[in-house]
Amino acid sequence: MNDALIELKQAGKSYGAGATRVRALSGIDLQLAKGELVAIMGPSGSGKSTLLTLAGGLEQPTDGDVLILGQSVAGLGAGALAQMRRRSLGYVFQDLNLIPSLSAVENVALPLELDGVSSRAARDEAMASLSSVGLADVGGRFPDELSGGQQQRIAIARALVGPRQVLLADEPTGALDSQTGESVLRIVRERIDAGAAGILVTHEARAAAWADRVVFLRDGEVTEATKSSESAATPILRMKEESA
Repeated sequence: MNDALIELKQAGKSYGAGATRVRALSGIDLQLAKGELVAIMGPSGSGKSTLLTLAGGLEQPTDGDVLILGQSVAGLGAGALAQMRRRSLGYVFQDLNLIPSLSAVENVALPLELDGVSSRAARDEAMASLSSVGLADVGGRFPDELSGGQQQRIAIARALVGPRQVLLADEPTGALDSQTGESVLRIVRERIDAGAAGILVTHEARAAAWADRVVFLRDGEVTEATKSSESAATPILRMKEESA
């Protein structure tokens, strides 16, 4: 796949050594193309978040390889990898990682400023991104002055700001009501359709329904994958039955 923005080749990840070694992921093959949104689903501890950290270059694979925009993460120094993440990858973490001492607009503008964009231009782009998630009126407020749902949308606005090509999201609608969650997923879908690519970790079938493919993990391995024309409900029901 020549237009793959993210590619995992037999990627695996282990933690610890000897008797304490834990295998989090094994032999993952995954390609993410422009215009494609892939949902990752599976029970707790199946390796979903680990897969996301490998895809985003936040961790190195123990074995196999991960390519971001055609470059192996193993061949990039720390500085080059950090620059690639700032310019090309947008993250939405479960714990949000908002900086409490910065206002909403400052949080969103930060990755642009770190990459050398002027404060004025970064602020303008940040305000546009906040507006895209319905938060144009809270730019000057701090995270602890906002609801959990508003904080989640700020994190999503930060992931969407600037010329990002890849969106990586870990339960991005977890703190949102269904209506707000749908609007956020619609924004993500529009960005993907405009030529970006995205990986969405979720346990919600309604969120996975926005994806082009759904990949199911169990015990660090891919057990099943469905296309957008197929229903994600059957594998989800099977996972519930197996865990009961």
